[in-house]
Amino acid sequence: MSVLAQPGWEWGAQEEKAKEKNALYSDAMKLGDYKDAAGHLSWLLINVPGLNNSLYINGAKIYEGLADAETDKTKQLLYVDSVMMMYDLRVNNFGEEGEVLNRKAFKAYKYYKDHREKYAEVVTLFQRAFELNKNKIFDNNMVAYMDVVRRYKLTGGDVSNERVIDIHSELNDIIDYKVTGGKNLKRLEVYRDQIDKLLTATVTVDCDFIEKNLVPKVDADPSDLKMAKKVFQFLLTGKCFNSPSFLKTAQIVNEAEPHYGMSIVIAKKLYAKKDYNNAEIYYKKALELTDENTKKAEIQLDLAKIYLLRKNKYQARAYALRSVRLDPSARSEAYTMVGHLYMASYDDCREGISKVEDRGVFLAAYEMYRKGGNSKGMKNAKEQFPSIDEIFELGLSEGETFKVECWVNEVVTIQRRPNN
Repeated sequence: MSVLAQPGWEWGAQEEKAKEKNALYSDAMKLGDYKDAAGHLSWLLINVPGLNNSLYINGAKIYEGLADAETDKTKQLLYVDSVMMMYDLRVNNFGEEGEVLNRKAFKAYKYYKDHREKYAEVVTLFQRAFELNKNKIFDNNMVAYMDVVRRYKLTGGDVSNERVIDIHSELNDIIDYKVTGGKNLKRLEVYRDQIDKLLTATVTVDCDFIEKNLVPKVDADPSDLKMAKKVFQFLLTGKCFNSPSFLKTAQIVNEAEPHYGMSIVIAKKLYAKKDYNNAEIYYKKALELTDENTKKAEIQLDLAKIYLLRKNKYQARAYALRSVRLDPSARSEAYTMVGHLYMASYDDCREGISKVEDRGVFLAAYEMYRKGGNSKGMKNAKEQFPSIDEIFELGLSEGETFKVECWVNEVVTIQRRPNN
C-alpha cells in the first residue's frame, strides 16, 4: 500500500483495476511465477502505459526470467524480444534514453551474442549507448561491445578495419578516464587486456597493419599522446622493434611522460643507429629516472661505451669506474673495459725514452684485469711487460713503483715479462 501511495503513479481511467493488476503482477514476480506476472503486466502495458517506469523495469525482469527458463530456442527468442521491447517502451514513455540503453545493450549482448542475424542490430545499439553515455558507460559494456564487433566482422558484417581500430581506441579512452577515478583499477586493467586481445582476434595487427593504419594517425597529430601511446603499445605487442615508426613513436610518448624503461629502449635504439649524441641524452635521462644503483651502474657502463667509441678514453674510464662504485657486481665488465683502454694506449702514451715507462700502460692494464678477474686479459698484459734486461738497463728493479703519465695517471709496480 505504501507503494501505491507514492507520487508519480498515473493509474488511468480504470484506477481500481490498474491497482489490482499492479499488485497481482508484483506478487507473482516476487514468487517467481513469471508467466502469471506477464499476464497481469500485459493488461497494464496496454491500458496504462504511463503508469510508472517501474512497470518497464519489472517487465524486463519478468520476460528475462521467462527467457532463462525456456528451453525451446525459438520461444526463448520471443521472450528476449519482449525484454528488448520493455526497454524501448520505457524510453518512449519516460525518456532517460542513455541510462536505459546502457542496460539494454548488455542484455542484448547476453541473449543475442550467438545469433549472427542479430549482430548488426546489437552493434548499432551499442554505438548509440556509447554515444549517449560516453564515460558513464557500464564497465561490462566495454568488453561486450568489442566482442560483438568481433563477432559481427568475422561473420561478414559491414565493419572496416579502421572502424574496429576506432572503437578500440574509444574504449581505451574510456578506460583511461575511469582509471583516473581511482576505483576498480585491477578490474579495469583486466578489461583493457581483454579488449586488446579481442582487437587482435578481429583484425590482424601485424607490423604492416600498424604502419599502414595506425602510424598515419600519429603523423597527422604528434600531439595526440593517447594515440601515440596506443600505437607504441601495438608496436611492442607485435614485436615491431625494427619498424620505422618504433623509435619515433617511443620518443613522442617519452617526451610527454618520461619513463626509465622507455628512455633505455630509445637510448639503445639510437646507439644501434650510431646516433651516439642522442643516445647519450636518453641514457642520462634514464639515469635521472631511477634510484636503483644496479640500473644506474648499467647506464654508466653504456655511457662508457659511447665515450669509448668517441675515443674519449678519459671519460670512458670515468664512467666505467663509476659503475663499480654504484654496483660492485659490475666490476668484471668495468675493470675489463679500463684494462682494454690501457692496453690500447701504448702508442698514444709512448715517449721513447724509457722502455719500462713506456710499457707502464701494460702494468696498469694488468692491475685492471686482475681487479676484474679477467685471467685472459692478465695473461695478455703480462706478455707486454718490460723484460728483465730492460728493467736492469735503467737501474731499476722489480717491485719498485712509478707513475704512468699520459692520460692514464696511475701508479704501477714494476714487474717483468714472463720467462724474460
